[in-house]
Amino acid sequence: MIAGTLFLTIGNGGVSWALQFLDSGFAALLISAQPLVMILMMWMYDKKPLPLKTWIGVVLGILGVYLLVSQSALVSQQGQVFGLAVVFLCLVGWGIASIFTSKVDMPKSYFTNSAIQMLVGGLSLITISLFIEDLTIDWRGISSTAWYSLAYLVVFGSVIAFTSFNFLLQHVSPEKVATSTYVNPIVAMILGFYFRNEVITTQSMIASGILLIGVYFINMNKPRKLKKL
Repeated sequence: MIAGTLFLTIGNGGVSWALQFLDSGFAALLISAQPLVMILMMWMYDKKPLPLKTWIGVVLGILGVYLLVSQSALVSQQGQVFGLAVVFLCLVGWGIASIFTSKVDMPKSYFTNSAIQMLVGGLSLITISLFIEDLTIDWRGISSTAWYSLAYLVVFGSVIAFTSFNFLLQHVSPEKVATSTYVNPIVAMILGFYFRNEVITTQSMIASGILLIGVYFINMNKPRKLKKL
């Protein structure tokens, strides 16, 4: 329940809410700092020096995401500073949850683990939305494409991806799991090319290469064991 609140209510919910103040490309760039936030938090927790390869990987990852999203102008919107603060808090919440999940005893079933987290996160988000938003929905106005997209996110984005994420957190060092932040933009770019005929530019290919090199540098370090509670 703690992990679900930190991951989904604060992490995902907070970022989604902050997008009303930030351009999506700018938000993607900010979220790419997640491995850096994770590494700094683990450094404060473990009190051990971090390998140079890890720092190189983080810098390359942020550079790659910047090259990927900078091709379209980053729009400056009203309340952007507030949105930045919210995203930063979300990154911290996600980092705390990752470290917490990796060092405590969680349910042996990874599907049960993910189900409890998503149930708690979903219920808490619905509860919060009752107080801050108008929940009037025109169900007839929702297109079939939107329903198919929602079903895709439920199955692949939540059940499969989030369960895999929880599995990795209990077997791999959290800063390595956080490199999914670098891989996601590449997957999105490929899917956009395949399904929406979006153009993959030379800069996009260079950015993707830098991102993957960054992931390689972070993952080439020997796994570190976290202290247990």
